[in-house]
Amino acid sequence: MESFPVNILRVDRVGIIELARPEKFNCLSRQVFKIIGEALHDFESDRNIRAVLIQSQGKHFCTGADLEQINGFGGNGEEAGINSALGHTVLSNFEKSHLPIVAAVQGLCLAGGLELILACDVVIAGKTARLGDQHANYGLIPGWGGTQRLPRIIGLRRAFDLFYSSRWIDAETAERWGLVNQIIADDQLHKEAMAYCKTLSNRNPKGIALMKRLARQGLDSTLADGLEMEVKAIPDLVASPEIQEGLAAFMERREPQF
Repeated sequence: MESFPVNILRVDRVGIIELARPEKFNCLSRQVFKIIGEALHDFESDRNIRAVLIQSQGKHFCTGADLEQINGFGGNGEEAGINSALGHTVLSNFEKSHLPIVAAVQGLCLAGGLELILACDVVIAGKTARLGDQHANYGLIPGWGGTQRLPRIIGLRRAFDLFYSSRWIDAETAERWGLVNQIIADDQLHKEAMAYCKTLSNRNPKGIALMKRLARQGLDSTLADGLEMEVKAIPDLVASPEIQEGLAAFMERREPQF
C-alpha cells in the first residue's frame, strides 16, 4: 500500500509541506497538487503560521510530473488541460500568498520540480542539487508556469538553454544565475532551512506580506507605477501597531514582539 504522498506539519510558527514519495522521486500528481493547495489555504487561515517551508523526503527533491498519470490521460487534451490548470492555480497562489514561502532543494530538481520552486520566494539548495528542465526530451513543454517564470528569474537566453538542451546545472551555477539563494551542506539543509523560516516568523507579518505583494506586483508594472504603489502603502503601515512596537523595541534596545 502506497504511503500518503505529502506530509503537512506545523513546527512553531512554520508550516511545512513535505513531499513524501521518495520511491517515485517525489513526482507531482493531481492529488499532490490538491493537497499542497489545501495545505497552503489552511496555513494562510492560521494566524500562528508566519512562514511556509517546502521540502522533500529522500535523496531527490522532485523530478517533475507523475508521467504515469499523464500517460493515463491517453492523449485526452481536456484532461491534460485540467491537470495544467490545477498546477497553475496552486503555484500562482504561492506567489499571491501573504506568507513567505521557502523551498529546500536536495538532489534532482527537474521539470515540474523546477516549476514548483520558481513560484517560491526563497530557495535554499543542498550541495548535491542539480536543476534543469526535461520537457524537451519527451516532446513536451513546461505546463505549470515554467515558460514564464524561468526567463523572468534567470534571463531569456539562459532559460532557452535549459529548455532546449534539457541539461542540468549544479547548485553553484544555479546560485550564480539567481535560481537559488544559498547553498548548504546536504546533511544540514532541512535544519538550516527551518532556521531561516523561524527567523522570518519573528518578523512583522504585515511588513513581510506587504514587501512580497509590492515586489511581485511591481514585476508586472512600470517602475513609476511600482514606486507609486510603494508610496501609497507607507502611511497605513507606519500607523499600524506593529510598526509602533518595532520602533519602541529599537528605542529600548530589545527584540520586537510581533
